[in-house]
Amino acid sequence: MRVRPWAHEREQDYRKYTLWFIYACIIYSIIGFSWGVVVGMFPDLREFINHRPHGNLIMLGHGHLNLLGWVEMAIFGSIYYIIPRLVRRPIYSFKLVRIHFWMHNFGLLGMVVSFVAAGVMGGAASMTMSPAEASAIVRPIMITVGMFGLLVLSANMIWGYNIFRTCMGWEKDYVRDSATV
Repeated sequence: MRVRPWAHEREQDYRKYTLWFIYACIIYSIIGFSWGVVVGMFPDLREFINHRPHGNLIMLGHGHLNLLGWVEMAIFGSIYYIIPRLVRRPIYSFKLVRIHFWMHNFGLLGMVVSFVAAGVMGGAASMTMSPAEASAIVRPIMITVGMFGLLVLSANMIWGYNIFRTCMGWEKDYVRDSATV
């Protein structure tokens, strides 16, 4: 039997979560690309986004969905797959992988929904209110964006810590099997 020193004691669960990062990447990319097409197809929506104060927040939601959803999830899934094989030891903490996945997704979805809510509410308010009144409506929602952003940042820090500890080694001393070199 071939020795796989990178295999985690819960390898099936670890593979499942690694794939979930890739699946999330695919879902976010389809949503993000579709969002861009919809905005391009409807001139009234584009006009609202481009010419209403706070309308650009809708596109910030789109950008964050693509960057933090599509791009980062692809990177995370790939790194979670590659690093254990590269350093020939299992991931430091499978629990941190799970926490990272759920925390990142929850934070990202919260950010995107909050960006869109702020853009729609602020843009609509600017039609009948002064810029100061519209900004007063948007401000608390943007605080929510920041709180969800901190969640994403925390998830990314957990990822970095987990990968760093995996690369640098940890409490077990893994000995390379000379037959598999």
